[in-house]
Amino acid sequence: MTRTVLVTGVSRYLGGQMASRLAADPDVDAVIGVDVVAPPEPIEGIEFVRADIRNPIIAKVMGEASVDTVVHMGVIATQKQAGGRSTMKEINVIGTMQLLAACQRTPSVRSLVVKSTASVYGCGPKDPARFTEDMEPWHAPSSGWAKDSVEVEAYVRGFGRRRPDVTVTTLRFANVVGPRVQTSLTAYFRLPVVPTVLGYDPRLTFVHEEDLLGAVHHAVGRPRQGTFNVSGDGVLTLSQALRRARKAWVAVPSPLFGPVGRTLSPAGLADFSSEAVRYLTYGRGLDTSAMRAVLGYEPQFTSAEAFDGLRHAGRPAGVVDA
Repeated sequence: MTRTVLVTGVSRYLGGQMASRLAADPDVDAVIGVDVVAPPEPIEGIEFVRADIRNPIIAKVMGEASVDTVVHMGVIATQKQAGGRSTMKEINVIGTMQLLAACQRTPSVRSLVVKSTASVYGCGPKDPARFTEDMEPWHAPSSGWAKDSVEVEAYVRGFGRRRPDVTVTTLRFANVVGPRVQTSLTAYFRLPVVPTVLGYDPRLTFVHEEDLLGAVHHAVGRPRQGTFNVSGDGVLTLSQALRRARKAWVAVPSPLFGPVGRTLSPAGLADFSSEAVRYLTYGRGLDTSAMRAVLGYEPQFTSAEAFDGLRHAGRPAGVVDA
């Protein structure tokens, strides 16, 4: 039975929601929320610790509380969130390294749940229809959050080898959407006119914010060793998604896609980096059979139902994923 859970990244929407869920779980005795800044609003039932996971002091926090489960929600998705690419990489990669070092030095730790992304598979014309967890990417990501996540997962696997007594669960989520989250992709769909790449209609998969939180919560309560794709059933082509959202769009040649997109998104919330452009050109499909057969999680929403949440979205709660 889980007793004490530490959750990173609680000042952001998903991390805060995850900490709140765990605090309401009768099987969890205590929840410690960690971040460099306090959450926008106090989270009932948790102990907040203002700490930077890049600092070795995190090991002291974990040791004194006898933490047995760590939920790593603290990987930042956009440069805008972090204040620059170098800071973003430092938080994501160095921060994860320090967190894992703290886990290694804390004998009470028995379970680690890591929120990762399907972006680690990259995007390209040679991709399979659906990626399984054991497939190597044909077109590995070379920049940004996706590349950071590849490095993060490598360090997580190394930790698993050093601490075989710890159950390590890595969840590779499809693009998260929902009525409260704002991501670089949802910002793209909220543009007044949405640019698309001329001649391409990529296949997209989505996971509802409730299913993301549900999958992490499930993994905390029923730890399973391994890496799991998490997505709603089915796919939407980009053109289908735009029609469902009742959006106007304009197809532009590939070399102009990034510049046109950045012009249409002056606030810079929509991502038109090289990795984002490849995704909106080729798309990505995921095989989720292991999610059901091994992890034992069943999403509430299909990809189409998750995407439809954008049409009923309230005020976004901040950029949390990509």
